[in-house]
Amino acid sequence: MRTVTLPDHAEVSALGQGTWRMGEDPRRREQEIAALHAGVDLGMTLIDTAEMYGDGATEDLVGEALAGVRDQVFLISKVYPQNAGRGRLEKACEASLKRLQTDRLDLYLLHWRGSVPLAETIEGMNALVQAGKIRRWGVSNFDHADMEQLFRAGGQACATDQILYNVTERGAEFDLFPLLNRNLIPVMAYSPIGQGALPASPALSAVARRHGATPYQVALAWVLRDPRVIAIPKAGDAAHVADNRRALDLALTRDDLAAIDADFPAPTRKTRLAML
Repeated sequence: MRTVTLPDHAEVSALGQGTWRMGEDPRRREQEIAALHAGVDLGMTLIDTAEMYGDGATEDLVGEALAGVRDQVFLISKVYPQNAGRGRLEKACEASLKRLQTDRLDLYLLHWRGSVPLAETIEGMNALVQAGKIRRWGVSNFDHADMEQLFRAGGQACATDQILYNVTERGAEFDLFPLLNRNLIPVMAYSPIGQGALPASPALSAVARRHGATPYQVALAWVLRDPRVIAIPKAGDAAHVADNRRALDLALTRDDLAAIDADFPAPTRKTRLAML
């Protein structure tokens, strides 16, 4: 498994597992737990979740799935913006830890920008690090201006910015990627294959045929082409997990990348960061 290095020099798997909407249908519970196990077995040991997902049901599922393999996993959860203030942040973290059946998070993210002052959230995150409840912290859905404000508020310890990024949503490449790269902060791409709803693309189809792959695998390989990007696709069954893992082995050529750029051009101006 290829790895990406975080600012504190920790190495994490470049291809992880997202969990949005998992744990919400009891009929799929065993299948979803098996999918997470399959991913860990394939080296996709970074698992991302959030207190928002299923109002905690997804964290419950992940906690059950991690029984016996917790120490093999780099575990991430996210806090609601309204819970990111003084007094509430610690309680939210403790509730997530309880649902996840663990004593620490490897990474805790502010899910999106809210009304709580960033300095207050940073103070709370640093206190959780000092208490051993989280190993490091980061943000999600922060655009260029948000990151600049985070740094001014004392947020230089930010470990990642988790954003919507795929072939159809490339706006972050214009100014956010360069800012993060200068600060050695990797991007974590959620919905890296557009929730399985990619538009028809002659380039993706042609590249897929050349590599004996699917357009979705090519789109995921495209996201993973950047050594500073971590991708966290969600897969609800073991077969889908295995399909995602194969994308990491696709070596896209310069011609492949040029063809994809023609169908999905890189941004030439600033656009507002997309989010789901």
